[in-house]
Amino acid sequence: MATGIKKLSNTFVWILMGLLIVGLAGFGAVNFSSSMSAVALVGEEEVTVDEYLREMQREQRALQAQGGQALSLSQMAAFGLDQAVLGRLISIAAIDNEVKNLGISVGDDNLRQELAEIPAFQDPSGNFDRQTYSFALQNANLNESDFEADLRRESARTLVQGAIVVGAKMPDTLTKTLTSYIGARRSFSYVPFSPDQISLIQVVPEDAVLMAFYEANADDFTLPETKRITYARLSPDMILDTVEVDEEALRTLYSDRSEQYQIAERRLVERLVFADDTSAADAKAQLDVAGTTFEALVEGRGLALQDIDLGDVTQSFLGDAAEAVFAAEVGTIVGPLPSDLGPALYRVNGQLEARHTTFEQAEPELRDELAADRARRLIEQQAEEINDLLAGGATLEDLANESDMEVASLGWSGETGEGITAYEGFRTAASLVTVEDFPTAEFLGDGSLFALRLDEILPERPEAFEDAKAKVLAAWEADRVATALQAEAEALLATVTQTGDFPEGSQVQQETGLTRTAYLDNTPADMMNQIFSMEPGDLKVIKGEAGTVVVRLDAVLAAEENEEMQLLAKALSTQLDQAVSEALFTAFISDAQLRAAPRVDQQALNAVLTNYSQ
Repeated sequence: MATGIKKLSNTFVWILMGLLIVGLAGFGAVNFSSSMSAVALVGEEEVTVDEYLREMQREQRALQAQGGQALSLSQMAAFGLDQAVLGRLISIAAIDNEVKNLGISVGDDNLRQELAEIPAFQDPSGNFDRQTYSFALQNANLNESDFEADLRRESARTLVQGAIVVGAKMPDTLTKTLTSYIGARRSFSYVPFSPDQISLIQVVPEDAVLMAFYEANADDFTLPETKRITYARLSPDMILDTVEVDEEALRTLYSDRSEQYQIAERRLVERLVFADDTSAADAKAQLDVAGTTFEALVEGRGLALQDIDLGDVTQSFLGDAAEAVFAAEVGTIVGPLPSDLGPALYRVNGQLEARHTTFEQAEPELRDELAADRARRLIEQQAEEINDLLAGGATLEDLANESDMEVASLGWSGETGEGITAYEGFRTAASLVTVEDFPTAEFLGDGSLFALRLDEILPERPEAFEDAKAKVLAAWEADRVATALQAEAEALLATVTQTGDFPEGSQVQQETGLTRTAYLDNTPADMMNQIFSMEPGDLKVIKGEAGTVVVRLDAVLAAEENEEMQLLAKALSTQLDQAVSEALFTAFISDAQLRAAPRVDQQALNAVLTNYSQ
């Protein structure tokens, strides 16, 4: 029972809760107290400040683990994540309030069973250990009474949850309908038209023609909302030439990399080991008289070639067999020779010469590495000074005079680009910055230091004709080709409509029994969807970016009765049953929350975000 409870709880409470609660409208306008002990009151249940802070910090850690970028609580609030966290906690509190009103509780025996099944509280033999239990709670800064009360609430909550969702089932009619829809098939014939089939006279349009096309298709030449950003940056590459590297440090690093710079001669070797010298000698004799092959010997031992492959080995690895193996030509088999597993035959598959890199040859690479590391440390040392300058009122332009930073500007529309916009740290900062923000120095992934300022936000706007002229010309030419393709396709359609068949010489392609998810090269992306809207015998011109086709629907076929469709039907049935369960649970949560009339203490929420925003 405990296992079932945990599965239900993990499936619905912690995952679905965040998805099912839509906003906090309706309980965010009333302050119930200013005690600062709770951020919300849901019926008779409280969402405490500690619970809210812990959940916010858990969300903060999850975001950092996912994106690698640490967000402060205030930044999370800017994205609305504080409301999502509060929504989850209020939903759980609403369920707890409903459970209390229903008089449902978990007895001591069930509680003991729950505790005994938690691995963190078990000894090496798998039994509940009281000392381990107390120690684990102490490390988590929890006391036993609070933890056990939480566990009781969780178990009672899950009992109610299970009573609602267990056994919910969607009627089979929907499963059959969806399976028939997904598995439905069509047979059709079509003639493709591609741009390379069109021969048009080269035309250089006048500006007036392009201007008319530009105005008629203004939406295609609209620039997205753009942030005009000024930034200052100091990267390790910018100061690399000024960094001095100690000669002794270079030689020490060269010595530490001796395995990289002093690589001994090696051989690519396979080794087949035998139980004794006689067996190995007999196998070698068979090879010498062409009575068998090395592969056959390996297979006869119940092995595969990858089982005996040693890879590239040095003389020291081969021991007493090294001299003979290294003297052999590539492709030859030598032995029997000794090995640490017994007498063996060795096949030499390749020869890798020794590679020796002198200090002088490796020095440029080593110097660049040490200089880059030194440059990053120097930049780290400047970060505090630069932040002090910014805090003292210095502008980004002032930094170019007071430090080694370089200042530049760009227009950013939220996309990953070249240069500094390729760094996730810059894109995150650029997405959050406002016109009122003061610049602060931050680091990029390569050790660069940067600070940025939002100068203005440009709304969506038409791109100036002169700037867009090249794109307009390309679009005009593409439209000209598309029009010609359409004309040829319409002419073929008229012919087939009149004669009842594609004319002789047409490049007719036929497809049989394709589903709506089928993909055909060089055809419009929406072709299959349009074909499934046709009736047998219908003709249609379908155009798209990949080309234009004239298609005739030949037959409508039902879904196949095969194992794949049976598996699909089973998977759909499971998903639909789960959807019913989720819908029922959503309705229960909404009703419980409505009757609990949640009230939020905005003062307490603001205090948490203010005091723990770093």
